[in-house]
Order: sequence, then C-alpha cells, then structure tokens
Amino acid sequence: MSQMTEVEGRRLSLSNLDKVLYPTGFTKAEVLHYYATTADALLPHLRDRPLSFLRYPDGAEGEHFFAKNLPLGTPDWVKTAVVPRSGAGETGRHVLVQDLPTLMWAANLVTEFHTPQWKAQAPGMADRLVFDLDPGAPATIVECCAVARWLGDRLAADGLEVFAKSSGAKGLHILAALEPVPSERVTAYAKALAVEAERELRGLAIHRMARNLRPGKVFVDWSQNTAAKTTAAPYTLRARPEPTVSAPVTWDEVEACADAGELVFVAGDILPRLEEYGDLLAPLVDPAHARPLPEALG
Repeated sequence: MSQMTEVEGRRLSLSNLDKVLYPTGFTKAEVLHYYATTADALLPHLRDRPLSFLRYPDGAEGEHFFAKNLPLGTPDWVKTAVVPRSGAGETGRHVLVQDLPTLMWAANLVTEFHTPQWKAQAPGMADRLVFDLDPGAPATIVECCAVARWLGDRLAADGLEVFAKSSGAKGLHILAALEPVPSERVTAYAKALAVEAERELRGLAIHRMARNLRPGKVFVDWSQNTAAKTTAAPYTLRARPEPTVSAPVTWDEVEACADAGELVFVAGDILPRLEEYGDLLAPLVDPAHARPLPEALG
C-alpha cells in the first residue's frame, strides 16, 4: 500500500510504511523519519556525488544488492550524472541526491548511501582522503581506535585536518578534505601510509586484505580511495541487525574508546548528537578546510 505525500513541491509515493526492516522492529516509516530529520546534516555529504545504492528492500536480513544505474521509475525531476566505468569508454548514469525530495524518494527504495571520493563534475579528481579501518575478530573497533590515533597524528603531521566516523558496521572511517587531486595519487599516498602503519604498529595493523592475515588485526583499507570505489556516506543507515548509522565521532571519543559498544550509534542517537555537536564532519564539505595532498611516501 502506498501513501502520497508532497515534499518541497514534489509529489512522492511512499510505500509499505508499516513494513519491519530491522529485527529490532524498526519500520520503513521510521527509516523515512530518520532521513527527514537528519537531512540538513546528510545532504551536504551527498550533494554532487554520484551515488551507489546498497539496497535491502526486504529488510536487513533479506537480500542486499548494489544498484548503480538509475532505478526503474526514477522521477524525471531527479538529477543524474554520467559516470565513467572501468571499461574503456563505458559510462553509467547515477542518481545525485541534491535535495530533500530526492533524499526521501531514494530512502523509499530502502538503501544505504555510498559515495565516491570525488564529485560528478570532476570524475576521478578526489577531494577527500579516506581510510576504512576494518577489524578482524577478535579485534573490534577498540583496536580500530588505536590505529586511528596513530593515523590521526601521522596525517596531522603531513598538514591534513583529520576527522572520524563509525562505519556503522564493525569499524571506523578516517577522513580528510583535500584540494582536488587525481584519485591515483591519493591511492598511492594512502597505500604508503597503510604500509607505514603496519610497520609502526606491528601486530596491530595490516595493509593487505588477505583474510588469513587479519585475525586480531586491523586492516587499513587504503583502496577506498580508488576512483571506482565508494564508501558508506556519513549518516547513512546500514543494513545490520540494528538500524546502525555511519556516525561522526569526536576525537575525544576515539581517544577514550575502551569497549566495542561505545561507538555504536543507532538512528535514535543521531538527532541528539547533532543537537549537541552539530555536524562534526561539516569541514569536509567546506573548501576552506581542504589541504594539498602530501607527497607520496618512500
């Protein structure tokens, strides 16, 4: 059953509002309410970035699938961008979430929002650096925070302003705003720093993805900077057993983290955090905070 509504002059059909999407009982109506109430913080991090949707229309325990091309039935008022693909000369058309009506239309599809590190008008010219810190059990986000503290100091020594957010899954994301630079240069710098982290944090950090190397360690995923890859956007809900959010965190919280549950945030936590802190990642979308990419190491 669908319900018609109007958002900033756009007519939207919102469907299955009573459908439970998370084992905790969190419904689709609550998902839409979450995005409506956090839109002011979320939208600047989506704007002008071609989105990849990780959809879970049957709920967090159902099938998950990536959708990059325009979904069937996309309204003609939704802005889009042509994006280069890995094949020579190949392109795709992706959604741009530029405003609240588009956000609510996209949220009705039941999706995580994933963005590249570049904007549609300059494909492959990264304006941010990201490290995805992914713990291998029995390591948790506590060990990610230890690696994050080292990375934060190391990046600051290179002149970058560094920010952190939970991944909304198991790990932590470390980010910095850059003056636009080719993605391959950012990837080379990030890989070199990940190798340095493995050397300096022996037994704690690794820079290779191989599963057999990861138990008890933190994979410093530098490859998220590759132009073809995307990362969970700030404030996106995740398809997890609870409606967890990829939530900005303070460096004091990173410094103090001693228990894996301390940096797990669900939808209901975010509005109070925004009221207390504002958007901790606002500098990422402010060109005044962008810094030049340091020279690649080694």
